[in-house]
Amino acid sequence: MNRRDFNLACCAAALPFAPSAQTAAPAAAPTAAPTAAPAQPIAWPPIVLLDGGTLAPDSWRGQAAVVVFWETTCPFCKRHNAHLDKLFRATRGQRLRILSVALDTDEQLVRRYMQTNGYVFPVAMDGGQLRQRLTSRRVIPMTCVLDRQGALVQALAGEMFEEDLMDFARLAA
Repeated sequence: MNRRDFNLACCAAALPFAPSAQTAAPAAAPTAAPTAAPAQPIAWPPIVLLDGGTLAPDSWRGQAAVVVFWETTCPFCKRHNAHLDKLFRATRGQRLRILSVALDTDEQLVRRYMQTNGYVFPVAMDGGQLRQRLTSRRVIPMTCVLDRQGALVQALAGEMFEEDLMDFARLAA
């Protein structure tokens, strides 16, 4: 059991017990669960990386992706990025695209941050256009997971445990 599952189990155990049969409201008639429309693929713009490379919109086809939004001043992002770097190194050359998106406005600051921390994952600077294509949430770090069809599967707010982020390596297979 990973930490995320353990924490969820602990939270469920902490919930108050259901009211007794004497005080419980009558059960509602069962209804059919709403059917969610399939998620649409993200329309990617051309993305210029910090190293000068470019990701063309069609280069995302057939690859799952993990996209993380972060800032250099965020201590949670620093720990999260260490796990992201480990994931990037473990899946390099496989069918999983890792992209980090710095929300900072100072490109030199981001370059120093990457160098100081020894991170090698790809970085793009965001003027807001990438983030709003994936999520309206303003939390950092924000990890977005996309399937091989380019559709958003999850948008996970906040710092993640290393083993949970590393679990995304399964998407490379």
